Amino acid sequence: MSSTLFDVKGKIALVTGSTHGLGMAMAKGLGLAGATIIVNGNSSQDKIDDALALYRKAGIRAFGYKFDVSNEMEVNQAVEQIENEVGPIEILINNAGIIQRTPLIDMEVNDFRRIVDIDLVSPFIVSKAVVKGMIKRGKGKVINICSMMSELGRNSVGAYAAAKGGLVMLTKNMSTEWAKHNIQVNGIGPGYFATSQTAPIRVDGHPFNDFIISRTPAAKWGDPDDLAGAAIFLSAPASDFVNGHILYVDGGILATIGKPSNEN
Repeated sequence: MSSTLFDVKGKIALVTGSTHGLGMAMAKGLGLAGATIIVNGNSSQDKIDDALALYRKAGIRAFGYKFDVSNEMEVNQAVEQIENEVGPIEILINNAGIIQRTPLIDMEVNDFRRIVDIDLVSPFIVSKAVVKGMIKRGKGKVINICSMMSELGRNSVGAYAAAKGGLVMLTKNMSTEWAKHNIQVNGIGPGYFATSQTAPIRVDGHPFNDFIISRTPAAKWGDPDDLAGAAIFLSAPASDFVNGHILYVDGGILATIGKPSNEN
């Protein structure tokens, strides 16, 4: 029993936005555990091809598909193509997302709508397309990538926080409707991670770097590989009775209101 709890060998996993960053880290974790990875991006085919080369170099079976997660027609066509060419999608990680750092008072309505469309509406679109097959097969795993901003506010990210907060409730409602089909829908809420995007501010003396280290009980940035365990758990039989849960991988940030300035 214990040897199969975390077994994802041979499973087909679609990870949206998996050409770089945290999406790639989770996809690589699943791939190294034996899953077949469907790599998705929308910026360019070259970027997908470069990512595929990295996956395959690591010994991971991977295939790439370029499509816009916010375009229902493209998503439906891509899901049909994937299942015809590779096989049934058994694991879906809705990771693709965007952020725009603009104070709400200065944000254009169209920009607000665009962020909500990508970060909240697209997980609905992709899940709806994939889950139809899961329902027919009587099993499946859906993981929505939420955020610290699903629970906390922060200056200049109001649209992103609104979308990620909504994604928590979408996750719970997906679980409510689909659990009876043996489909587990859960979320992962990453904290602050050491990625290429955060490299410029992860230097001693930078105010935000100092803030994250002092604000996080673990006193460090997360390693992207730290997300692999959470992704594997929520994709594997070990989580077969876990429904509508958000697993925060944050080094303890949400557990505390912070460290007073006079405390060691």
